[in-house]
Amino acid sequence: MFWWRNEVRPGVSVAFTDAGAGNLALHVGDDPSDVMAHRVRLEQAIGLSANGPVAGQFQYMDQVHGNHVEFIAAYGPGPTADAMVSTAGGSSSPQAPTTFPRPPQPLAVMVADCVPVVLVGSDADDNPVIAAAHAGRPGVASAVVPATVEEMRRRGAANISAWLGPSICGSCYEVPEQLRADVAAKVPETWSSTSWGTPALDLPAGVRAQLAALHVTVEYSGACTLENDSLFSYRRDSRTGRFAGLVWTHD
Repeated sequence: MFWWRNEVRPGVSVAFTDAGAGNLALHVGDDPSDVMAHRVRLEQAIGLSANGPVAGQFQYMDQVHGNHVEFIAAYGPGPTADAMVSTAGGSSSPQAPTTFPRPPQPLAVMVADCVPVVLVGSDADDNPVIAAAHAGRPGVASAVVPATVEEMRRRGAANISAWLGPSICGSCYEVPEQLRADVAAKVPETWSSTSWGTPALDLPAGVRAQLAALHVTVEYSGACTLENDSLFSYRRDSRTGRFAGLVWTHD
């Protein structure tokens, strides 16, 4: 179910699913009831509880290969965006006699070759500020990850770290020569060649360079989706599911 999972800070965990978790996307032609069952099974495996202090559902996005970042105060309809940020907030109950910080909303980003990026920082009171971003070729070129970091810092985040999930690597992501030139003109570190000598883009390298320029530490960078059958890959099979990058808080 999990390609990689770890408690990255006390009370904050990050994970990337694999094909064993099933398709988590509603837009690829699978029966929606099957997709929702996969999502519920994933949440149960992680331990999210509808009756606990953390919402029992991950917030997903309607991803459009852009650079819009949405702030998520609480679970709701999936925003049209390619990144989300969530912070701790006040009690959701107006009758509560004491205000307790509400944990950030658990976040999910879906991919099948693009770079799933999850980020964690802390505000001035040491409460977590979390984010998830979808960094495909258009998103890397339009700086969706720097926009996400900017929104986190606007929300008070410091000491931000990032985890990059599995994605297609620079030795496999073949593109036309002009497209390579266009993207590399904006993010030079993406310039690459395939292992068979044709033009390519290295999106993970581009994301790592963008984060380094913002002094954000990359703690993990995953394997190549195309080279691993246990991961969904759009380049390998255009009719395929989506795995997810996840970030959530817990006791």
